[in-house]
Amino acid sequence: MPSKTTNPVLSTRALGRATLARQLLLAPAAMSAEDAVSHLLGLQAQNTKPPYYALAARLDGFRPEELSELMESRRVARIVTMRSTIHTHTADDVFTLRPLVQPARDREIGIFRKGLVGVDLDRLAALARELVEERPRTPKEIREALLVEWPDADPQSLGIAARCLLPLVQVTPRGLWRSSGQVCLTTAETWFGRPFEAVPAEAGPAQAVPAEAGPAQADPSEAEPTPDGTVLRYLAAFGPASVKDMQTWCGLTRLRDAFERLRPGLVTFQDEHGVELFDLPDAPRPDEDTPAPPRFLPEFDNLLLSHADRSRVVAAEARNRTWKGNQAYCVFLLDGLLAGLWRLEETKERTAMTIQPFGSPTKAQRVELAEEAERMLGVMARPGVPYEVAFGIVDA
Repeated sequence: MPSKTTNPVLSTRALGRATLARQLLLAPAAMSAEDAVSHLLGLQAQNTKPPYYALAARLDGFRPEELSELMESRRVARIVTMRSTIHTHTADDVFTLRPLVQPARDREIGIFRKGLVGVDLDRLAALARELVEERPRTPKEIREALLVEWPDADPQSLGIAARCLLPLVQVTPRGLWRSSGQVCLTTAETWFGRPFEAVPAEAGPAQAVPAEAGPAQADPSEAEPTPDGTVLRYLAAFGPASVKDMQTWCGLTRLRDAFERLRPGLVTFQDEHGVELFDLPDAPRPDEDTPAPPRFLPEFDNLLLSHADRSRVVAAEARNRTWKGNQAYCVFLLDGLLAGLWRLEETKERTAMTIQPFGSPTKAQRVELAEEAERMLGVMARPGVPYEVAFGIVDA
């Protein structure tokens, strides 16, 4: 929504530099993996490797084993949160962010209501909780057990409902570096050994993104977590940003009230289209000409998914070029913008990384890309296995 007041204008390029600074992508950060996961409000983790590559791109001295150790010690975990996708979160954020986005998960059930005719959702949640707290269960085991109770229901819908109603954590060894393990689920309360605590409600709690009517409405008298603290953290990791930007990130709407409550302590700008942007007063906003070195990011990195207007990092000519069908690609940034794809082929004998630019990088840029690729491979490739970097073209 265009601003009704005149605020200082931030160019698209300046917005990009500010966001890259918050995302730890202008220079490798001297930060622990746990602190980085917290600062970034989680890492996209639809697949098991992306969180490791996301941290390798951002942290100085990162070791993949560090994140695995955090998972094994139950200080971070994989769970469905923003945009109904799996994220790697710290334990504290599991108990903060999952309740915040619960209205969106409740509404998601409505999409599958045709497969849930006659299903008592309270009963489903109780049965699923009993199952996964007895021992971690695979999604197939959960579906099959629920089908005994509701044989006429759609199995997929039953599984989705259980995932939406309960904060289900993927237990290790799933997600460990260079390890394997099928998806097995238990509740966050069981995995972390702590309960969800009620958070006092304030006026105007966040509401789920509109969808088709769901099966049941939450009791408005029940306490809901307020988004105010998360707004501040979102701006610290993704700002400057509009209300709509944050709503895109978390899958909620009606967040305007939270921004208005916080307005006295924030600064405001507008983008080149007049959209009002909020920010923390002391957050970094580098000059738009600040150098932005190449960075290699995993598929679905949150940098690319967490704004309604993604032009700060994705130029118009690069839109819709990061996936094909259901396949998403790893991407790289050049001069702060999405500039191409990369892929990795690993065998016992060697590791080969192919860089596929969308355009024609200069000779100097190709050198920078190769150097950053070698830095990443030095961290992520198998020890003792030689690696190589080559340039290719984007597949048609």
